[in-house]
Amino acid sequence: MKTFPIGGVHPSANKLSSAKAIEVLPLPEVVTIPLAQHIGAPAVAKVAKGDKVLTGQLIAEAGSFMSANIHSPISGTVTAVDLVANGQGLRQMMITIKREGDDWAEGIDRSETLVKECRLSAQEIIDRIKQAGIVGMGGATFPTHVKLSIPAGKKAECVIINGVECEPYLTSDHRVMLEHGEELVVGVTILMKAVGVEKAYIGIENNKPDAIAHLRKIVAAYKGIEVVPLQVRYPQGGEKQLIAAVTGRQVPPPPALPIDVGAVVCNASTTYAVYQAVQKGMPLIQRVVTITGKSLREPKNLLTRMGTPVSTLIAAAGGLPENTGKVINGGPMMGRAMVNLDSPVTKGCSGITVMSEHDARRRVATQCIKCAKCVAACPMGLEPYYLSKMTQKKNWDEIEARMITSCIECGCCQSTCPAYLPLLDWIRLGKQTTMGRIRARAAAAAPKK
Repeated sequence: MKTFPIGGVHPSANKLSSAKAIEVLPLPEVVTIPLAQHIGAPAVAKVAKGDKVLTGQLIAEAGSFMSANIHSPISGTVTAVDLVANGQGLRQMMITIKREGDDWAEGIDRSETLVKECRLSAQEIIDRIKQAGIVGMGGATFPTHVKLSIPAGKKAECVIINGVECEPYLTSDHRVMLEHGEELVVGVTILMKAVGVEKAYIGIENNKPDAIAHLRKIVAAYKGIEVVPLQVRYPQGGEKQLIAAVTGRQVPPPPALPIDVGAVVCNASTTYAVYQAVQKGMPLIQRVVTITGKSLREPKNLLTRMGTPVSTLIAAAGGLPENTGKVINGGPMMGRAMVNLDSPVTKGCSGITVMSEHDARRRVATQCIKCAKCVAACPMGLEPYYLSKMTQKKNWDEIEARMITSCIECGCCQSTCPAYLPLLDWIRLGKQTTMGRIRARAAAAAPKK
C-alpha cells in the first residue's frame, strides 16, 4: 500500500467522532466575520454599520488576486466593522452581524437535488469559484481560484483529492466523504474540467475503510477517477507528502509548487464546496467542524455557519469540561491554542479539540541528546534540532540556506523529541522571520514606480 517516502510518525488517532453523523448547529444570534480568513490580502469590506444583509450576500471583496470574497452567513443588520480579538487574542478587522430571520440572497439553490452535468467552460468554473470565495478548507486556506489558474508554461496532469485527514481527532472530511460522496465526486469532475485533465485520484488512509468503499462504488460510474487507499502515516495529508504517496513524484523545494510536477491538490471538503458553488450558486458560508476531546461529553461533527463563536460549538457538545487545560483550533499536531473562545469559526477551521490538563501539559525541556529522532521524523528531510538552535542564535542566513522555508510545521520533530524541546516553536519563529527577510529583499529589488 502506498505512502510517502521520508519521515513521518504514528500519533494516536483518537477519532472519537468518526461515527457521528453531521448535525446542523442552530443559527447563531450574532456572527463576527474576519476579513482575513485566507492566505493573501485581506478582503475589503463592502458593508457598513447599519446595513441590512441577506444570507449569501457579498459583504467583503477580494483585496487582490491572492485573496478571497466573503459572504454573509446569516441575514440581519451589520452592527460593527471594527477590530475584534481572534482566537489567539490578536485584534483583526471583522464584520459583526446581528441575525434577523434567515432570508437568502437570490440565485442560491438550497435543495438537495444532485446536479451532475456542468456546462460551464473552464474559465467560467474558475470565475464562479472565485465569486463564491472558496479557499482550501484543510487549514491552509489558499484561494482555490488561484490554485486552479495554471501559470503560463505549466501543465496540469492530474487532480488529487485530499481525503487523508491524518490530523488526530478530526473527522469532518471523513463525514463529508460518507454523507456527501456523490456531490464530492461531481466536484472532482468540475475540478478536472477546470484544469483540463482526464485523471483524478482520491487519496484516503486505510483507517477509513467505509469512505474508501463508499467512494469506490460512486466513482465506478465516472471515467478517470480512482480512489487510492494509503497507509496510515502522519503527515500524509501534507500536499507534498500526498503527491509523493499517490504519484511517486517529489515536489522540489520552494519556490516550486505542486503544479511543477503536474499535480493540483484539493481537500475533500473544498471539493464539496466547489460542487456547491458551481452547481448550486452557494458561497462558502458554512462548513463541517469537528468538536472533540476525550473529556467532552459528546464529540460531534457540526455543520456550522462561519462567524459562529467557538463557545457555541463547545456548548453543543456538552460544555467545557472542568479539567480542560487547552482548547485548540485544529488538532493537537498542527493546531493553535486558543485564548478567546468567543472568537469565530472561519473557513479554515476544520475542528476544535479540547485537551485535558494532563494531556495539554508540556514536559520540562532538558538538553538535546543528539539522538537525531527529529531528523528521522521530518517528512521534508530537514534537521529540526539545527534549525531550532540557529533560530535561537538569530543566524538567519544559515537557516535560510538550510531550507527552513520548506518546513510544513507538522510537529513531527517536537512530538518525537525525548528531551521535550520546543523545536516547532523555534522553527516557526525562524521560518516567519526568514519569509519576512525574503519579502523585504524582493520589495527592495522591485522596480520603483
